[in-house]
Amino acid sequence: MRIIKVPSLQLSGYFHFISELNALVKRGVLVSNVLPVFIGFWLALHFSNDSFSNHVGAVFLTIIGSTCVVAGALILNNWYEVDIDRLMERTKKRPTVTGTIPLQVILTMGITLTILGFILLLFTTVEATIYAFIGWFTYVVLYTMWSKRRYTLNTMIGSVSGAVTPLIGWAAIEPASHIVPIVLFLLMFIWQMPHTFAIAMRKCEEYKTAGVAMLPVVHGFNVTKRQMVVYVACLLPLPFYLMPLGTIFVVIASFLNVAWLVLSLYGFFTKSDLKWARIMFFYSVNYLMILFLLMIVGTSPIFS
Repeated sequence: MRIIKVPSLQLSGYFHFISELNALVKRGVLVSNVLPVFIGFWLALHFSNDSFSNHVGAVFLTIIGSTCVVAGALILNNWYEVDIDRLMERTKKRPTVTGTIPLQVILTMGITLTILGFILLLFTTVEATIYAFIGWFTYVVLYTMWSKRRYTLNTMIGSVSGAVTPLIGWAAIEPASHIVPIVLFLLMFIWQMPHTFAIAMRKCEEYKTAGVAMLPVVHGFNVTKRQMVVYVACLLPLPFYLMPLGTIFVVIASFLNVAWLVLSLYGFFTKSDLKWARIMFFYSVNYLMILFLLMIVGTSPIFS
């Protein structure tokens, strides 16, 4: 048998290119935005008493379409913020900064993926496409191009783009006028505030150097901590509006909310703000993943 050897340089170049693409589309952010789309789709099927097998084509179009729209928005964000990224330690190795991918190519990629995503979503429903456009426009224009460098409200504006993601998935099946997608929108919107503030506290010096008007940069850590407590407290009543997901979900979600509120209040007594902010960040990520898992398990035919 003849063995074909692949030159190590070719493999190295391939993996480097994949790594550059991952950085360009912000893979972690991309996944965290597309997952709620699937959650919305899944729950819409459950509450409409429909079968997943009846909508394989729709789920494909919805997930691929929304992935393209989100990726397009993230790429355009990278393209527009290349001057900021040069100044921040965590972003200075992005291909927009290093020049490994020309900026004109990156701009073309962002626009192309965005248009492709909208076309694919139009094969589901117009409502789903409208929600996707709201998310894209809010993130690219209102957040990236207008508010991020000027106003501390940029976090609130940017949160809208993430909050519409479950509405996209739900609307691909039926109109998102049900209480569940509405509360999911509120949950995602409120959750992003303390989550983003925790990141902003950890990277405060970098944001300050880059001239980004994040809340900790402009008003300091104490004001940011108070804001985080307020937003986490706003999550407390939301599980009770999700009673259709079951008592177990409501109990666990409520426990997670109370625990997060206690952790938020502890921020006023901590000796290390950055360590506390890191814990808040990891809690916020796991909080959302646990809720999503409970939503899927609790509505799965196997456990229903």
